[in-house]
Amino acid sequence: MKKKILYFAAFLILAAALTSCEKVLEHCEICRYNVYVNGVFSYSELEAEYCGSDLAARKAAPDVITGAGTAHETVTKFECD
Repeated sequence: MKKKILYFAAFLILAAALTSCEKVLEHCEICRYNVYVNGVFSYSELEAEYCGSDLAARKAAPDVITGAGTAHETVTKFECD
């Protein structure tokens, strides 16, 4: 009977240890979309914590440029701390 309790306790400890590591392996950063008008910072929006594949996808996405070649070129960049 004591072996069953010992095995059960060991199983619970192992299960808790394996599930708690997932968040440690996932890389997270505080990021936001910064808007630049004619190369000068204008404002930030949507600051949040991004993690894992969502973070990688947003970092890999190209900058959004509107009004290229005009007097009011606006560039939106995804930037992290």
